Amino acid sequence: DRIFFMAVALAVAAVPEGLPVAITVALSIASARMAARNVVVRLLPAIEGLGSCTLIASDKTGTLTRNELMVRRIVLPGGSPLTVSGEGYRPTGTVRREDGADPTPEQSAALRRLAACGLLCNDAGYRPGDDGRVEHFGDTVDVALQALGAKLGLRRDDLLAERPERTVVPFESTRRFAAAVHETTGRPVAYVKGAAETVLPMCGGHVDRGAVLAAVEALARDGYRVLALADGDGFDPEGRDGPRQLDFLGLVALMDPVRAEAPAAVARCQAAGITVCMVTGDHPATALAIGREAGVAQSPAQVITGSELAGLPADADLAALNKRIFARVEPAQKTWIVQRLQAAGQIVAVTGDGVNDAPALHAADIGVAMGGVGTDAARGAADLILTDDDFASLVAGVEEGRVAYANVRKVVVLLISTGVGELVLVTLAILAGLPLPLFPLQLLWLNLVSNGIQDVALAFEKAEPGVLARPPRPPREAIFDRRMIEQVTVAGGFMGLAAFAMFAGALQAGLSEFDARNLLLLMMISFENVQVFNSRSETLSAFRVPLRNNRFVVLAVVAAQAVHVAAMHLPGLSATLDVAPVDVWRWLAVAGSALSLLAVVELYKWLRPRPAA
Repeated sequence: DRIFFMAVALAVAAVPEGLPVAITVALSIASARMAARNVVVRLLPAIEGLGSCTLIASDKTGTLTRNELMVRRIVLPGGSPLTVSGEGYRPTGTVRREDGADPTPEQSAALRRLAACGLLCNDAGYRPGDDGRVEHFGDTVDVALQALGAKLGLRRDDLLAERPERTVVPFESTRRFAAAVHETTGRPVAYVKGAAETVLPMCGGHVDRGAVLAAVEALARDGYRVLALADGDGFDPEGRDGPRQLDFLGLVALMDPVRAEAPAAVARCQAAGITVCMVTGDHPATALAIGREAGVAQSPAQVITGSELAGLPADADLAALNKRIFARVEPAQKTWIVQRLQAAGQIVAVTGDGVNDAPALHAADIGVAMGGVGTDAARGAADLILTDDDFASLVAGVEEGRVAYANVRKVVVLLISTGVGELVLVTLAILAGLPLPLFPLQLLWLNLVSNGIQDVALAFEKAEPGVLARPPRPPREAIFDRRMIEQVTVAGGFMGLAAFAMFAGALQAGLSEFDARNLLLLMMISFENVQVFNSRSETLSAFRVPLRNNRFVVLAVVAAQAVHVAAMHLPGLSATLDVAPVDVWRWLAVAGSALSLLAVVELYKWLRPRPAA
């Protein structure tokens, strides 16, 4: 029986029974904190993953920018530039020449024709209200074109009544244009919008393509998203060849302003050692202008286009290229980008909102979908969802992820160190030929009841100072790193040795096994109470971590002691645990002895240099 009980005691001491529950609680608390900061967690492991990510591949529209496109400038054929005033999607505003004068009659006619094209090749819903608010749905480019038409007194419904829709060719990233055919004055007329380099070849030879492309480049450098519009007949209804011999109507330059909080959020990521990249289908000059404002990139050398990516070998090392902006990227290339960055050793978080983003979100280490404008497919493939589609919320999620990982480590330090202490105690007692110091039921009481209250309290710890000033942990770093092993060995070893010395001394002084074991159990619980405060930080002194950061710790320590004191006095429970009340002087002596553990761990933290940030 003695051998059996010893074997069971060693097994119980070696296994931290409360660890799975405590880790689940820590991640659940982090999930709730993330939700309060607009990050919804779909899979708990993604919390720790986000905290350890080394690279974020972000969308531009709606994540770094406000996703409120507005037509700001128009370039008519012949190079006539016009400016558009107003705010957001409201139908109020004017169109003026650059000198502030009204457009000429010829310009007004050309302007209305361009606006009509934008309204007819359009799938958005747009309904301005009397209170100045606008109800809208659909693609933001289409909504912005509807707002432009409203400023000129044009409505899509009126145009559709005059020119019924016959055929639609929806926009696809591989085509880079959209078209709609309407019955106009008894003949089919195609209305087209898309990238200038795609639309211009569809137009007749009267267009000065060099001048138009130069205007596109100049607008793109200023951060505008540029669309070319054209109309005409000679359209293939199946969309195989696209429209032919169209009339070029002009360029529309739209601006989606950078979110006010985006530059600071990007800077926080960079300070945390996280690389931020932008992946977009926009013109490279437009992407660079937005990237500069957001702080993602500064020079054209940091930009690479989809066509340049297509020319790279399949096993290219993208990390070595040091690119920060991927422009004119097709959806399939986004997945390849993610895979190549992962192959280079990066832990990649990817943001996306469309159906085409789902493969990249699934391939990423952490997929982050947009909750506002995101599709069901994107949200289904993601691990996390940003309810406000804001990059700053993603950075907040990274911070909470790091806090969650740190709290998991704190819980592990507490549970494993106390387990090591119990293991050392039982092993030394067996080697010394002493009676079993603690019965298996008493060890379970230590691990599940006493420690079980305190390890959950550790999961509520707030962020330590500078949590985002530290670099991400190495991707292959195990949770049991050298520092944790050292701290567990020091604390656990001291607890086991001190407890064994007390037990052996009590027996030698003539105390009965029952009394010695009773004091030993109280001492182990007191050691656990002290170790909770030691575990609140792996590097900071227990005296430098404010109690207000986690008042649950104090309550948990008091509760653990109170539960054990109650167990010693309750007849049924005291008999089950083989414990009995002790006088206040012995209780104070045991508690005072347990404080020696605080001094030992404080000395270790002082001698052990803190890792560089």
